[in-house]
Amino acid sequence: MTTQETVKDRMEADRPRMKKSERRAQILLELKLHPHVRISELSERYGVSTETIRRDFDALSSDGLLNRAHGGATAPSHGHYPSLDERANARIEERERIGRCAAELVEPGETLMIDSGSTTIQLARALAYLGTQCTVLTNSLPVAMTLGHGAAEVILCPGEYLPAESAVVGTDTLEFLARFSVDRCMIGASAMSAEGPSETVRGFAAVKRMMMRRSAKSNLLIDSEKFEIKGLAHVGDLSELDSVIVDSPPAGALLSALNDAKVTVVLAQ
Repeated sequence: MTTQETVKDRMEADRPRMKKSERRAQILLELKLHPHVRISELSERYGVSTETIRRDFDALSSDGLLNRAHGGATAPSHGHYPSLDERANARIEERERIGRCAAELVEPGETLMIDSGSTTIQLARALAYLGTQCTVLTNSLPVAMTLGHGAAEVILCPGEYLPAESAVVGTDTLEFLARFSVDRCMIGASAMSAEGPSETVRGFAAVKRMMMRRSAKSNLLIDSEKFEIKGLAHVGDLSELDSVIVDSPPAGALLSALNDAKVTVVLAQ
């Protein structure tokens, strides 16, 4: 045990804390709202050592309630993934900053493809607020409704409707998108690692891949909570992206991979 961990253990012993069962219930609640939780963040939040959180993760993992991941944990692949409404109520400030920053990249008159997600809805709100004249193709009903009353011309994709996501996916969606070529796409993702962005929602990865294929520039909007983890379906390589718009700068292997792929990292202020 390191000196730092020893100090934390002493601090842990000196302060009131929640019961082990309560803390583990809170960890599972966090995983309903976020695709990934980090050991360091939970250690600080609950006032316990990182070793305590690791033991919590081990116990919950053995019960099949979470999956261990580098530096933290993710919800099990067979478990509940938060709906669009649930995600929209988490990390609002970070996603608003990302959305505003991404909107400022759009030039008047551009053609865009925007996919479904809680962060791309923030982008749509920022575009509507700025009154940016553009043409938007989207598979997201909230994005279409947000932009539909403003300066943007909106083209809504057909497809199989996913009620929890207020979006469409499937063969009809992909065939429709394939008919167009646009200046840029603005997409989100469930996760991003050195292997590229990935997605958890069924059908979303294929829509993102098609949008990237039909766009001159590809921009990924993603918050730092999703760094260094992997979703169920791979979207594409980092080299297929022109930029990522983030709330906090990436580090370590992810930063190296982004630099190697010559992806511009845009930090939302």
